Amino acid sequence: MEEFAEVLRAWRDRVRPEEVGLPAGPGRRAPGLRREELASLAGVSVEYVVRLEQGRALHPSAQLLGALARALRLTDAERDHLYRVGGAAVPAEGLVPQHIPPGVQRIMDRLADTPMAVVSAAWDVLDWNPLWAALTGDPSGRRGLDRNVAWRHFTGDPGTVEFDAAHHAEFSSDLAADLREASGRYPADPRLAALIGRLRATSPEFEQRWGEAHVARHRSSRKTATGTAVGPITVDCDVLTAPGSDLRIVVYTVAPDSEDASRLDLLRVAGLQPIG
Repeated sequence: MEEFAEVLRAWRDRVRPEEVGLPAGPGRRAPGLRREELASLAGVSVEYVVRLEQGRALHPSAQLLGALARALRLTDAERDHLYRVGGAAVPAEGLVPQHIPPGVQRIMDRLADTPMAVVSAAWDVLDWNPLWAALTGDPSGRRGLDRNVAWRHFTGDPGTVEFDAAHHAEFSSDLAADLREASGRYPADPRLAALIGRLRATSPEFEQRWGEAHVARHRSSRKTATGTAVGPITVDCDVLTAPGSDLRIVVYTVAPDSEDASRLDLLRVAGLQPIG
């Protein structure tokens, strides 16, 4: 694990705190991230980061390596090297991409005052900013299927986002169409196939939408976030495709000078505080 420890330290040292939304602050002995900052970004303990950088933690999981790659803003080639020297199989090209490249990370950093999230072609939520969490609920405590937008939508999760009847139908149709298109591009991905299979077996609505054989990219929609700390906020949702990565960037905006805009301004201050 000597090479793993060496590149991990080197890549941590090159990431400036402001690149990942952290204050630079005084008293830093080096320009890069502190160990506790990397640990927080990757969702692990500081002690584990220390063990990794000292070569004492053997066989880190693929999930952890992916989290480290995102936190360190690694390119695809660097991510693959991290997997190899960490003793894990490099993600196969035939699987739905999960890695967020530095360019997409920079978009997220630059638009921190806009609710945004990055999702995969299978609609797994991969990353989000604090305003997204404040608006729709914090995904950090969810695991597996509970972090998949399509699963939560079609299996009746109450959530905190509401549609009118027309937009609900459009959103449902678009989600099914997106998954059908993804299954055509990634026919060998077992997780995608399992997701579609479980949705078809669990949700009559998804089975109906799947039977329509509609193939199209996601359209804009309007929805209302009902569980925020400042009351309901109606937003327009646009889904952008990141070039070369097959990721989706989901962006919520509000009409200028509206009551919703005022509430979103308040939410930037209130953040994740509980209602009431």
